[in-house]
Amino acid sequence: MRMQVARIGKPHGIRGEVTVQVLTDAPEERFVQGAVFHVVDGPVQQLTIKNARWNKAILLLSFEEIADRNAAETLRQARLEFDTEDEVDEDDDQWYEHELVDLKVLLDGQQVGVITELRTGTAQDLLVFEAPDGEEVYLPFVEEFVPEIDIEAGTMTITPPAGLLEINREEAGE
Repeated sequence: MRMQVARIGKPHGIRGEVTVQVLTDAPEERFVQGAVFHVVDGPVQQLTIKNARWNKAILLLSFEEIADRNAAETLRQARLEFDTEDEVDEDDDQWYEHELVDLKVLLDGQQVGVITELRTGTAQDLLVFEAPDGEEVYLPFVEEFVPEIDIEAGTMTITPPAGLLEINREEAGE
């Protein structure tokens, strides 16, 4: 099974370093020299860490395959994953972004969108889905609002309070 551990951000400097959004609880163990990651939505299939360092609260990575800023720019928004041999604990309360993206969002049996992103936060996580009209909708990822996730069927059933989806549309925040 593959586990997502980071999303690549913007280039940093001219030597091919990139910023990353860390999606693992153990970055010091995962991002070490020589570690190899599968790349999803990127120009290459795998990357090998050349160097990892912290710049304040931001993790910066350089890769053996990436020599300069132009090459680093092509990695923007790519996801880094690794193969795990460990058995994943089948805990119903734990989900990874790669498991949720592309699930159909159902409300009262009708599809109201497709999951595009999981934004992790310190207090709670936020689901982002695209409504049929193309607008982004935000929903707190809590059991009260998301009582059922069926990975095999490719669906997520939601039960938000009345009006929450309308308030949390992308245009409401502008």
